[in-house]
Amino acid sequence: MISGCKRIFFSIALFALCYSATSLAADSNADNIAAKLTIIEDVGFKTPESIEYYPAEDVYLVSNINGNGLTADGNGFISKIKPDGSVIKLKWIDGNQSGVVLNAPKGLAIQGNNLYVADINQVHIFELPSGKQKTSVKIKNSTFLNGITPGNGHFVYVTDSGLKAGKKSYAPSGTDAIYKVRANGKYELIFKDKNMGHPNGITVDGKELIVVTFMSGEVFRIDAKGKRHELPKPPKGDLDGLLKLDDGRLLMSSWGASALYVLNEDNTYSILADSLEAAADLGFDTKRKRVLIPLFNENKLVFLQL
Repeated sequence: MISGCKRIFFSIALFALCYSATSLAADSNADNIAAKLTIIEDVGFKTPESIEYYPAEDVYLVSNINGNGLTADGNGFISKIKPDGSVIKLKWIDGNQSGVVLNAPKGLAIQGNNLYVADINQVHIFELPSGKQKTSVKIKNSTFLNGITPGNGHFVYVTDSGLKAGKKSYAPSGTDAIYKVRANGKYELIFKDKNMGHPNGITVDGKELIVVTFMSGEVFRIDAKGKRHELPKPPKGDLDGLLKLDDGRLLMSSWGASALYVLNEDNTYSILADSLEAAADLGFDTKRKRVLIPLFNENKLVFLQL
């Protein structure tokens, strides 16, 4: 945490326990593993939604919605920070700058020398390391582009969470889908189903895609033929970020549980960390083996050492 010019570390219990996917009953003989969270706050973040590690410069990039996630207000921005939490430039890419289109940026993905940004109904492509905008790809009939992940080539996959403005908050738009977006600006539909459950986080696993949903709290695979295969459902939903760890396990953030869940290879769930309200799209620092967590409602970042 950066507060009063000091870095403060908070300890939480990380549970290395295997739970059943329905009850999460803990083994009383298992030992808890103590770990420390670094929390970065009071530096100017405005609704941070996603964080991505950029190895070439050893920095973190953070998307800031800065307002309503559906409003094309031109004030979204992307921050560049150091791994120690200090800010290099708060508005490194700024929607208010001339020549930049950035409204409500959500998921971030780096593929090659390009930074891809999901933004309402567009995917913006920025050149790295300069941050100069190359193009914006408008995806027809999309309403809430959200999660994004690099593909095995010069393209990314992006989810449309299928949301629109409602009376109180958001309402279903029926556009739930997954798209492939190429560096040349072309895109194609991979999977679409209005009953998908509002897909959010997404990652590549070989020739398959793994997806978590926000409203229905489901986890599933999309195989190379475009067929959906269900995976065990975690105890609580509102799933957002998704990572595939080096050992093959899946790590996901749950707003419903205010926690990070791990889906183990034996199809049981563990809680990796809790007391994380509105943990959004996750990133991973491959150099430090650190999970990067934006706290959507609190304008904070959390770094969790594995």
